[in-house]
Amino acid sequence: MLKIRDIREDKDLTQKQLGKILNCTQQTYSRYETGEITIDINNLIKLADFYNTSTDYLLGLTDEIKPYPRKK
Repeated sequence: MLKIRDIREDKDLTQKQLGKILNCTQQTYSRYETGEITIDINNLIKLADFYNTSTDYLLGLTDEIKPYPRKK
């Protein structure tokens, strides 16, 4: 289960605001949150960068919100 709704709500952001960040409509972003459509990898990476977390966290594969160390 995607955690993009939980983290968005924790940061007090709206779907419309996230849609602007991802260059999509609020409706499309809402469909990402509900799993009606699959979020593409580029937008998933944008969200991970925006929230300073890992894609694994957003995908629900880990509960560790801290991002992995970057390669040098």
